[in-house]
Amino acid sequence: MARDLNHITRRCERAVVTAYRALRETGADDMNAFRSCADLYRFHHPEASENEAHRLVAEWIDHHVVQGADGPTDGCSCD
Repeated sequence: MARDLNHITRRCERAVVTAYRALRETGADDMNAFRSCADLYRFHHPEASENEAHRLVAEWIDHHVVQGADGPTDGCSCD
């Protein structure tokens, strides 16, 4: 499950994917890990709505964890 995340250029995206994987590896169920990651995103992006955070986190988890893709995502506008 652990993969090199250095290819992810956005720090928030890398943090979310790293946190999700760590939470799942330590026994958190999918929804609790997802919600924790959405909260993490909103902590660093308080301007984001809950819906926006959920959409981005779902996109990142699907892209990097479920699909195992290495390419970029549309993501958010931060670095």
